[in-house]
Amino acid sequence: MYRFVRIYKRWLLELSQLNVNGESVLDLLLQYGLFLAEVVTIVVAIVIVLVTIVGLSTKGRSETGTLMVTNLSEEMNDVVLSIKEQVLTKEQFKALEKNDKKEAKAEKKNPSNKPKLYVLDFNGSLHATEVAALRKEVTAVVQIATPEDKVLVRLESPGGVVHGYGLAASQLKRIVDRDISLTIAVDKVAASGGYMMACIADKIIAAPFSIIGSIGVIAQVPNFHKILKKNDIEFEQVTAGEFKRTLTMFGENTAKNREKFQQEIDETHELFKQHVSESRPTLDIDKVATGEHWYGNQAIGLGLVDEITTSDDYLLKQLEENEIFHFKYTVPKTLSEKLGKAASLTVEQSLTSVWSRLSQWRGF
Repeated sequence: MYRFVRIYKRWLLELSQLNVNGESVLDLLLQYGLFLAEVVTIVVAIVIVLVTIVGLSTKGRSETGTLMVTNLSEEMNDVVLSIKEQVLTKEQFKALEKNDKKEAKAEKKNPSNKPKLYVLDFNGSLHATEVAALRKEVTAVVQIATPEDKVLVRLESPGGVVHGYGLAASQLKRIVDRDISLTIAVDKVAASGGYMMACIADKIIAAPFSIIGSIGVIAQVPNFHKILKKNDIEFEQVTAGEFKRTLTMFGENTAKNREKFQQEIDETHELFKQHVSESRPTLDIDKVATGEHWYGNQAIGLGLVDEITTSDDYLLKQLEENEIFHFKYTVPKTLSEKLGKAASLTVEQSLTSVWSRLSQWRGF
C-alpha cells in the first residue's frame, strides 16, 4: 500500500511538471474538471426544474393516442412503379401506365375483395411498456378481421419482466383465439419474454442470424448488508407474513430466504416451459428450456421456428394475394418527455466534446 502511495505521488509530481503554454497539465485538467462539473450541475438543475414545472402543469391530464392505419399495398406498389419509371424506357413506362390504368378501372367495376393482412410491430423493452400500444392495436384488429384474414407481428425483444411479457403474450392469444392466422416475424431477436410472445403464433419465421430462445428465468439482487454493517448503519424492515420479502438489498439474507427465492424462480421457469409446450407441443421442451439461445438457422432444427426468411420477403410474397395494412397506435409525447430527451442529448453532446478534447490532450 505504501509503495502504491509513493508511485501515485510521483505520478502527480511528474504530471505537474509537464507544461503547455506555461501552464501545468495537472492544473489544466483540474480546471477543466471543475468547469465540467459546474456545467453538468447547471444542466441537471435546469432539467429538474423544467420537468417539475411541466409535471405539475400536466398532472391529472391524460393523453389520447391515435391509431394510424397505412395501406402498405399501395406504398409497396408505388415504390415498384417509381423504380420502373427510372429503369424502363419512356415507351415501356407509358405502356405500363396504360395497362395499370386499365386494371384499376376493371378493379373499380369488379372489386376483388382480397383477404386482408394486418401488420403490427412490437419492439419490446425490459419492462414491456410497449404492451399498452399493442393492446390497442390488437383490439382494433380483432374487431374487423375475419378468419380469412391474416396478422403479421414483426417482433423484436430480448425479454424482460415476467408480468409485462405475460400480458403481451395474452394480447397475441386474443388473435389466435378468434381463428385468425397469426405469423410472428423475427428479424433480430425474440429471446426469453420475446419468445414467450412468439410461440403463441401459428407460424414463426426468423432471419438466419436472429437470436431465438433463452427459455429461462433470471433474477439479480445486489446486497449492501456488509457495507452497512462495516459503517455501523442499521437497517430495519418490518413485514407481516414469513415470506413477504425473501432476498433483500440491505438486510442480511438467510439460507432459508435464498431457498425460497430459488423456489419461486423455479416455479416461474416451470410456468414458462408449460406455456411454450402448450403453444408448440412438438418441441422437446427439456432440450430447449435450458436458458440457452440459438441463431435462426439452428433454431429451425430444434423446432423453435418454422421458416428461415425475413419479414420483407414474407410481405412481398403476400402482396399479390392480400391487401396489406399497417396498424400503429401512438401517443403524443408530453413536454416533460421532450425536455428529458433534449437534456439527455445535451449531456451526451457535452461528454462527447469532453472526450474529444481529452483525446487531443493525450497527443502531447
